[in-house]
Amino acid sequence: MSSFADLSAWSWLIQLFLIVAALLVANLIRCNVPIFRRSLLPSALLAGLLILCLKPIGAISNIVDRHVMEVITYHALGLGFVAMALKNKKIKSATSTIKVIETGAVTASTYIIQGLCGLLITVPLFLWWNNHDFFYSSGLLLPMGYGQGPGQALNFGVTFSGWAADQGITFHGADLGLSIAATGFIVGSLVGVIYMNVLRRKGKLKINDGTYVEKYTLEDYESEGEIPHSESIDKLTVQLCLVLLVYALVFLLMYGIQRLDLGDFGVKTLKPLVWGFNFLWGTLLGVLVKWIIGRLRKSNLMQREYINNYTLDRIAGTCFDFMIVAGTAAIDFNNLRSLWLPLILICLLGAFVTFWYVLRCCRKLYPDYTYEAFFSMFGMLTGTASNGMILLREIDPRFETPAANNLVLQTIPALAFGFPVLLLMGFAPQSLNNTYISIGLMVVALAIFALFIFRKPRKQQ
Repeated sequence: MSSFADLSAWSWLIQLFLIVAALLVANLIRCNVPIFRRSLLPSALLAGLLILCLKPIGAISNIVDRHVMEVITYHALGLGFVAMALKNKKIKSATSTIKVIETGAVTASTYIIQGLCGLLITVPLFLWWNNHDFFYSSGLLLPMGYGQGPGQALNFGVTFSGWAADQGITFHGADLGLSIAATGFIVGSLVGVIYMNVLRRKGKLKINDGTYVEKYTLEDYESEGEIPHSESIDKLTVQLCLVLLVYALVFLLMYGIQRLDLGDFGVKTLKPLVWGFNFLWGTLLGVLVKWIIGRLRKSNLMQREYINNYTLDRIAGTCFDFMIVAGTAAIDFNNLRSLWLPLILICLLGAFVTFWYVLRCCRKLYPDYTYEAFFSMFGMLTGTASNGMILLREIDPRFETPAANNLVLQTIPALAFGFPVLLLMGFAPQSLNNTYISIGLMVVALAIFALFIFRKPRKQQ
């Protein structure tokens, strides 16, 4: 039996200690330094940047384990999506089905535009920039970093590095993807706040003055018929067990698919993506388990309600905070030395086009709450959904417009719209010709989305 005094018995906990310490310090800074408080930067991002800035110090560099940080990022993404999928959705205000579908279309089409922008930079750079450590399809990491966040940016960054290695290219995809994701948080927060203040000076909107304090009722904490908070098993324990049970099913599903004989297309395109889609499988299986629990409740085979939305929200929030910190801390500056030019160009073009496109879509689709929709969507499409909610609270603290509901409910249609495009993530990196074909397919898909989003409204009879 190994001694508990051996540091190897504490290695994972040491990384968690580092994340927790950074989170507490970052939150203290954000609460007490006005410039950070006004920037609306998430405390989790500040914590990750704090570790990143301290990494050049020898003592800190020796403590931070990049591999463990990447693993935490990967699993925190999947666990967070499982927790969100298990929730019993409660809609506080009415929102139309067509608006939810349109919001999903805006999300999916923005991913396509971000991917096209990235490829329009990386393909020419690959052809004409004298750098042998650069991969032509790496522009597709822009929608993963901006649109999906650090978890997916890491997943596909690692996958792209494997495809590049098969073609004799040394490509640090994880570092590029994570750097794009970190930049996306900064873009979403700072650009969002700057534009918000511009609109305020023009008298087009009113920013929350801080007088509104959100109030919770008993229904926000628990619903009728739930299990007690603490009996033979604590309610938090039950929620953690449900999340981990679903995630265990996710592992079994991915492992089972990996073992299947899917032919040449499956080996080259589908199987490399299976492990990167842990968030997708987590969402689908979470919804399935929630449905099974609902059926058991209706048939009276299960007498009590085991799902608690409030606790699942806290679990998901914790997972996403840890994901952001670990993902940012995992960046290696040394690996970015050969990628500085594409990183700058991709992030700048991605920020400009995302801002322009989302604003134009919101002006078309949401004339009654254009700016509420814009800030929620822009925050989400450069960071995460929580960033969109943070920006939205500044101008709609009570969620009186349908913007918040649109953001929550658009996940399923966005997933349906975007899944065929996600398959291109496994097709494009196989060769430069495949990347050209993918660009063509993305242009066609974008045209279809544009026809739907900017269609003329039907005349009422």
